[in-house]
Amino acid sequence: MKALADLIFTSDFFYSIFRVATPLLFASMGAVVSDVAGVPNIALEGMMLIAAFAGMYFSYLFGSAWAGLAFAILFAVLAAGILAFFTLYYKTNIILGGIAINSLASGGTIFFLYLVAHDKGTSVALTSKVLPNINIPIIEQIPIIGPAISGHNVLTYLSILAVVFTYLLLKKTSLGYHIRAVGEKKEAADSVGISVMKTQAAALLISGVMSGLGGAFMSMGYVSWFSRDMVSGRGWIALAAEAMGQRGAVGTAATSLLFGVADALSNAVATLGWPSDLVKTIPYCATLIGLAVFSIRACRKMKRA
Repeated sequence: MKALADLIFTSDFFYSIFRVATPLLFASMGAVVSDVAGVPNIALEGMMLIAAFAGMYFSYLFGSAWAGLAFAILFAVLAAGILAFFTLYYKTNIILGGIAINSLASGGTIFFLYLVAHDKGTSVALTSKVLPNINIPIIEQIPIIGPAISGHNVLTYLSILAVVFTYLLLKKTSLGYHIRAVGEKKEAADSVGISVMKTQAAALLISGVMSGLGGAFMSMGYVSWFSRDMVSGRGWIALAAEAMGQRGAVGTAATSLLFGVADALSNAVATLGWPSDLVKTIPYCATLIGLAVFSIRACRKMKRA
């Protein structure tokens, strides 16, 4: 236990929390926006995977990490647009639509990976680019705090801004009011002239942007390559964080950070020689425990009501 404590109470451990929580923050904010609008986006996993592949490939193709980021967002938004088109215009069940996007992303990225890299596992044959890290002046000189907060990938800092953006969007803007109105009672919103379809489509597209940023981080920040199904359930964990955060930006962000702690802990204990199969289950066990606690609390509230 002393060895574990020595690993946890370090700047490196807290640095890793922010690092591993970055894609969760982006995806969970996308989940908040879409769910508040009444269109739960379970395709976050697939959108992130598509974005991760697009970011890797186009950064290699154009020799620019920023070009890769732009295309990662573009393709994630395109996937969100396809989901919105079929579920809002053609009234396809949104859960089935989300499953279709996830399945398409899993198989499609492997297919295109083989086409461009002649490999069904990773893209190491392609020299893709990585988004830069940012050192924060003054703060980086502070002992303990500086190494934990400074030096992160640019998307890590953007993920924190994404939480602020989501909060302000839903609480302080007319689009946010429309999103909340449509999600609470779309018939009433429609009766006062709010376009339900356009509002829900906008929410899904914003969710796509967030997913694109999270996916781009996976292949151009977390690591410098694309690998098969590399999102590894983070989209689903983000949905769990959103549910536990009760569709609020701040609560969801806090829950995402808790899951980030679990993920960072699994990485830390792996260095102690614990069985790898056991270590890999830590983030998912934390998700199940969190959902169980959330469900118990929700049931108690319903009984009191």
